[in-house]
Amino acid sequence: MESTDTKRIARLTAILTQLQTKRLLTASELALKFSVSVRTIYRDIRTLEKAGVPILTEEGKGYMLMEHYRLPPVMFSENEANALILAQQLVLKTKDASFINDYSEAVEKIKAVLKHNLKDKANLLTQRTHTPQLKAIERTSNNLSALQFALTNFYLVKIDYINEEDTTSSRTIEPFALLSTENWLLVAWCRLRSDFRYFRLDRIQKLEILTEKFTPHTMTLQEFFDRYH
Repeated sequence: MESTDTKRIARLTAILTQLQTKRLLTASELALKFSVSVRTIYRDIRTLEKAGVPILTEEGKGYMLMEHYRLPPVMFSENEANALILAQQLVLKTKDASFINDYSEAVEKIKAVLKHNLKDKANLLTQRTHTPQLKAIERTSNNLSALQFALTNFYLVKIDYINEEDTTSSRTIEPFALLSTENWLLVAWCRLRSDFRYFRLDRIQKLEILTEKFTPHTMTLQEFFDRYH
């Protein structure tokens, strides 16, 4: 069994990773994730601060890393690296070209931080993992990356959209959620219809991210499903 010290070191490392991937974390969230008490998380945060990690505390909100502070690259285990390679093969099945390009570039950057022996194994696995008929898949959209950016930064988007009756309309929308189906679907508040609508990405003929921002919608995706289904 792992010793208490070993478990604590692993938890401290994991907390650092979480702080790199999220802007703000509460002690309650961390306690739940690592199955420890909130008091234990308080002690862990103090330990990291004493080690020189610049953790900022927003009273009543949570913890965050000081802006522009960067930790050394995260080291991936062999199993984690292999999972990323397999996921890349699944991503290649998607019909959105921008998503494939962004994910492939991300995997290349991840490979760059792997240890040499893991890098060789990851490259070998890439060469020896085959998903049939990938080349036959038609890329029907190229807007997923742009819509992800607009969604997370709350930018209005103007689109020319062809509906099922082959009628084209120009709409200004507020991106709310993206759903992975056979064709990617965007859930957005349509200002033309004054309601939420589904938009198939392969039916978007033209897309422009506007400089104007919209007020973020407060409901969760599950609340949307409960309300509109």
